[in-house]
Amino acid sequence: MSQAEEPGGERALHRVLRDPGYGKLLLLAALLGVPVSLVAFGFLALEHAVQHWLWAELPHHWGWSRAPWWWPLPLLAVAGSVVAGVVARLPGRGGHVPAHGTVGEPVSAAALPGVVLAGLVSLSFGAVLGPEAPLLAIGGGLALLAARARRRDGAPGLDAVVSATGGAAAISTVFGNPLIAVVLILEAAGLGGPRLIALVLPCLLASGIGALVVTGFRDWSGLDTGTLALPSVPPAGTLGAGDFLWGVLLAAAIACGVVAATRGGRGTAAWTLRRPASRTVLCALAVGVLLAGYALCTGRSPEEAALSGQAALADLAARPTAWPVPVLAWLLLFKGLAWTVSLGALRGGAVFPALTLGSALTTICAGLPGFGVTSGLAVGLAAAGAAVTRLPVTASILATLLLGPDAPGQMPLVIVASVVAFVVGELLRSRRRSRGTSAGPPAAAPARGSPPVG
Repeated sequence: MSQAEEPGGERALHRVLRDPGYGKLLLLAALLGVPVSLVAFGFLALEHAVQHWLWAELPHHWGWSRAPWWWPLPLLAVAGSVVAGVVARLPGRGGHVPAHGTVGEPVSAAALPGVVLAGLVSLSFGAVLGPEAPLLAIGGGLALLAARARRRDGAPGLDAVVSATGGAAAISTVFGNPLIAVVLILEAAGLGGPRLIALVLPCLLASGIGALVVTGFRDWSGLDTGTLALPSVPPAGTLGAGDFLWGVLLAAAIACGVVAATRGGRGTAAWTLRRPASRTVLCALAVGVLLAGYALCTGRSPEEAALSGQAALADLAARPTAWPVPVLAWLLLFKGLAWTVSLGALRGGAVFPALTLGSALTTICAGLPGFGVTSGLAVGLAAAGAAVTRLPVTASILATLLLGPDAPGQMPLVIVASVVAFVVGELLRSRRRSRGTSAGPPAAAPARGSPPVG
């Protein structure tokens, strides 16, 4: 086929690939992947070290075998005070509010210190949030800073690609796989055709190089970053009708819970914004009270309900019988409420706690007729991921990679759960928007990957 006969989209793609400026962008992506991934690695390593010292080493040093029930109260008070100061006084208000979605706006250089401080303190001191949002902000902000230092004029379209490239390099360090980072960025961007290819190549290049650099640096340094992984999952059986029946119902229930939590988080954010100095501290203390309540009701460590939930999720997948149903029920209640408050008042990401809560619910239901433990884990991961990110393809890939060798047999259930949770979540959100529209002027449409107002 001649150049003149080629479809318009293919010709546009070829023009992009032949453009010298795009070649420079790919080179910039490769170069950015190294420093951005190392900074992200440093952030995760520091957060993990501080978290371990606060929640494990310090209680042991003072004579406790584990953190006592009241331990979250002073830690969350400190976290709330620091975040309140950042929100009230530093540029950027500490970065993206997690209740507003998975992917936020690009972060300026002036806002980066506040983002790092608020995220580090929130995640280390016990906020029920994950590290993905601060990593996206740090990666995108550093990439923009480096790109703008090399040119005088701003280019909004290029800025968006460069920011996404840096975010992909940073987020690959915590998900443990560059493919998840790239799919997340692409699905959130909502692009298609040549624009999709033009964005995917630098993101793929930066995240791949970043993952390679971080893997080597982690092995060399011996530092731990708490990468999301499930070292062991229960052996899976053959999928049956019961797995799909219960899986659909549970996926819908998880979507309802996630939408309710994000709405509560948005309400908390609006309430906190009126008086951030005092109300952020009050919200952080409320999180501490909820975590202490879990410890009092279960007799277990408050750390299980605190933080992102990565450790609890890995232990739940490896030893589901070690978590009695009443304990999981208390975890759902207290961690779910603490997550809701954290979404609106503190700084971090919404994804990791959602995965833990979704898996806890499906583990409770693993004794239902025809429903297995591994099937429950697959449904919990996929449905919670799709509902909270509003990115069903990303959620399906993430659940598949976490399930490891058992993933191929669970793939049909993973996909069904992702789709059901996504559809139910969007229907609930659209219903809420319709009620809001009938009561007043229409609100601006939310960005892709971000829950709508309500």
